[in-house]
Amino acid sequence: MEEMEEELKCPVCGSFYREPIILPCSHNLCQACARNILVQTPESESPQSRRASGSGVSDYDYLDLDKMSLYSEADSGYGSYGGFASAPTTPCQKSPNGVRVFPPAMPPPATHLSPALAPVPRNSCITCPQCHRSLILDDRGLRGFPKNRVLEGVIDRYQQSKAAALKCQLCEKAPKEATVMCEQCDVFYCDPCRLRCHPPRGPLAKHRLVPPAQGRVSRRLSPRKVSTCTDHELENHSMYCVQCKMPVCYQCLEEGKHSSHEVKALGAMWKLHKSQLSQALNGLSDRAKEAKEFLVQLRNMVQQIQENSVEFEACLVAQCDALIDALNRRKAQLLARVNKEHEHKLKVVRDQISHCTVKLRQTTGLMEYCLEVIKENDPSGFLQISDALIRRVHLTEDQWGKGTLTPRMTTDFDLSLDNSPLLQSIHQLDFVQVKASSPVPATPILQLEECCTHNNSATLSWKQPPLSTVPADGYILELDDGNGGQFREVYVGKETMCTVDGLHFNSTYNARVKAFNKTGVSPYSKTLVLQTSEDTDSEEQTLPFPVPSERLPLRRMSPFSSTLNLQPSFPGRSYFDFRSSPHQLSLHSSLQSLNAPGCNFETQTAPYSQLVDIKKLLAVAWFAFDPGSAHSDIILSNDNLTVTCSSYDDRVVLGKTGFSKGVHYWELTVDRYDNHPDPAFGVARMDVMKDVMLGKDDKAWAMYVDNNRSWFMHNNSHTNRTEGGITKGATIGVLLDLNRKNLTFFINDEQQGPIAFDNVEGLFFPAVSLNRNVQVTLHTGLAVPDFYSSRASIA
Repeated sequence: MEEMEEELKCPVCGSFYREPIILPCSHNLCQACARNILVQTPESESPQSRRASGSGVSDYDYLDLDKMSLYSEADSGYGSYGGFASAPTTPCQKSPNGVRVFPPAMPPPATHLSPALAPVPRNSCITCPQCHRSLILDDRGLRGFPKNRVLEGVIDRYQQSKAAALKCQLCEKAPKEATVMCEQCDVFYCDPCRLRCHPPRGPLAKHRLVPPAQGRVSRRLSPRKVSTCTDHELENHSMYCVQCKMPVCYQCLEEGKHSSHEVKALGAMWKLHKSQLSQALNGLSDRAKEAKEFLVQLRNMVQQIQENSVEFEACLVAQCDALIDALNRRKAQLLARVNKEHEHKLKVVRDQISHCTVKLRQTTGLMEYCLEVIKENDPSGFLQISDALIRRVHLTEDQWGKGTLTPRMTTDFDLSLDNSPLLQSIHQLDFVQVKASSPVPATPILQLEECCTHNNSATLSWKQPPLSTVPADGYILELDDGNGGQFREVYVGKETMCTVDGLHFNSTYNARVKAFNKTGVSPYSKTLVLQTSEDTDSEEQTLPFPVPSERLPLRRMSPFSSTLNLQPSFPGRSYFDFRSSPHQLSLHSSLQSLNAPGCNFETQTAPYSQLVDIKKLLAVAWFAFDPGSAHSDIILSNDNLTVTCSSYDDRVVLGKTGFSKGVHYWELTVDRYDNHPDPAFGVARMDVMKDVMLGKDDKAWAMYVDNNRSWFMHNNSHTNRTEGGITKGATIGVLLDLNRKNLTFFINDEQQGPIAFDNVEGLFFPAVSLNRNVQVTLHTGLAVPDFYSSRASIA
């Protein structure tokens, strides 16, 4: 019952409705509050005059009118609303319920009449504070709106039920709180008095005992109020107009207003609509039951996460304690990561619990209200609101749609700690032997024909020398930081091939490998110089050297240096380059030797820097949306190039490729654009929030745009409002220049506003946020716009 209280309060004053009236949009207002928010509009700006002049504005154009009146001194995209596009806007206020209220343009004139009888100024306009639909009052003023007598009755019964607890009528001294009421005896009993005075046997066994609140309602049920016609106050409602969906009186049929309309008996339609509302409530009740079970599941998940977290931390501490004291700081860092994952999982689940609880509270409140309305005996009053309630019940049921009752987070921790490499290194520590019992393994040989890079990943392959007789227990692969820094171990194990992901684009890495067994460690192999791609290369590129048939799956990878792309305009020779120092070997080959069987490699004295300068080509990025990191409501198609959403809320999807260097440009075409939503386009970190609009947190940099204008947004800060929006078929371009550290947006090949963001550094993924009203298709592999390239060269 308490959850129903939200349905019984006026959105303007925040108190229980007093003399509520029903607006044409099916929302309710106190009669006094309705008068307080009236706005008088000039004659030339009334909807009647606008329709007469041919520039009519329908009652449902308020969404566009509201967007046209948005303004903000800080240019942030937030503003206030006016009743009409041409009317001067005034800052909106908020009621105690948080609903925006449209204040009158001027104070109402002083009058000695009651609010219900006071005259209404000519061309007065009232705007519903809940749906913002604007309405022009006729000569009757507020008397033209019917009174909601059913709502008044529900409020009276609700206030009576909360007034005080019912007391037992048979207690001798201090009456106890009643627990039941006998409908036949019409007496309230507490439990002791019921057992003593009303035993469940004999002639009293057939009496019906009900809860006290239900008994009080049935006892105090007042005789049915007779509703009168709004247009003819002396006539009672006797029929129901099917076309107008409203009760009518006999005089309405006689005067001709409803004479040609289909009318039915008031009692029959009353029963029919009660039956429809009851059937709709059955479906909503099932949803509410599922929501309660889902909340239990979520709360169990919280407990499981807590238990798994404790178990995981205990395992982590046990593994870290097995290491030496030098690992204590690293142990603290790992524990911090686990706690962060723990808090993240709890936050996601608790946020979902909060969101689901709010939805469930609203659903339960609506159910309680509808159940109270069904108890109403006034057919006319009931039929005034029954259609609106049926629509609201169906709409609320639809909101419990696909994915709403699905957990967004698993209870398992995906982290794992592998301490075997470090423990193995500790086990290899030993005294220096005068004579080894067995030799160490031979130096591994890098298999150059199988070493390659793809985007920002590198694959390396090696083998033992053919004549080696000493077996190796495993291998250790080391890689530097891409800037000539110290080598770090990236792999320890028995495999002879390893792919390293997450490297920087357009960077040079040095790699080396060594073998080990129980005796010791072999010398390092020759150092291999790897050049990652400037960006993701085209999928159609192939390796420029012979590839064994069993390695055909690697044909979509670039060679181990992105400088090896052979161009028809390049004459003479092309080189694979290794440095010819004692620990670095240099490899080169002509075009003929590359295509000859058993190609041989010779030393090359040309420095590596000369080879890097050979390639002056601009690489472009080919990528698609990433279904693995997208929100569960995101719908992908067209090989993950086309994206839309199943939810009315904004959801985020990222691209598969991240960028940390270079200049990158991609476009998105709008395939569908309904109801003027605000999709957002830009870049984001991998851990950006996926269930809010892009740019609401500090992990995304975006432009969100509607059909009229756009804003730039980062960390929920809106800047640079720019005129010009999008429609179906529009093209949005995103240009990420990490050389100059800025981000620029385009709409239909025209730059939208100034440079959106400066000083952007780090790893960025293309990102989009949208809802079910939008569908976009991604286009990649595009060159940077010509005017931007020329501008960059001049700069």
